[in-house]
Amino acid sequence: MHEIEHDAFYDLAQQYDSDDEHHVVGEVDYHLLCDEKPYEGLKSHRAALRFVFDWLVKKSREDQEEARKLWGDDHADRLHPWVYDIDKAQPAALDPHEFFYCPNIVKVDYYGNARYDAEWKPNDDNFGTTVPYWYALMEPVHGRNNKPEDFRKVNETLFPSGTDDLEIYTWSTDWSDYFDAGHEWYGACCWSVYDKSLSRYVVMLVSATD
Repeated sequence: MHEIEHDAFYDLAQQYDSDDEHHVVGEVDYHLLCDEKPYEGLKSHRAALRFVFDWLVKKSREDQEEARKLWGDDHADRLHPWVYDIDKAQPAALDPHEFFYCPNIVKVDYYGNARYDAEWKPNDDNFGTTVPYWYALMEPVHGRNNKPEDFRKVNETLFPSGTDDLEIYTWSTDWSDYFDAGHEWYGACCWSVYDKSLSRYVVMLVSATD
């Protein structure tokens, strides 16, 4: 398994977030991967998650050491590198039509808040759980709110052959402290997608709080 280093999606993502180490649109952090091994269904999806979280753990340790150099031990020791146990991650298959559903905006109020013709609505009962993909992309905690056309543009660039034949899994989020922030309020999500036409994986992560 290895990261795809160059892709048209990365150029698009830069228009939404200029971070050159992560590719983020809304609250979704995207990781594009390829594998030399043949596709083995769920086993390959789990391997893709393991690759991504190995990288996240390594990056969090590097960030801690950089903080140690810049601000000293006291500050660095308050930072905790991510940990995870991939064997605890529980998958469930998703239908592509359900996953890529996107509602229409029916109203924008005086403060710029959008109202959608969607059955799912954020409320006290579903905060801290899994949010729909469209919501994670279009309604970030801070910064730019995206529109349905942004949702379509991102996914057309990610999946140029279409979405009908993708294999998608949603995963539980109780196996890494990476998701702790999302459990506090906004939501925590972990999705893995295999695109047969391109023989590549897209891992999408969401974890945010206010």
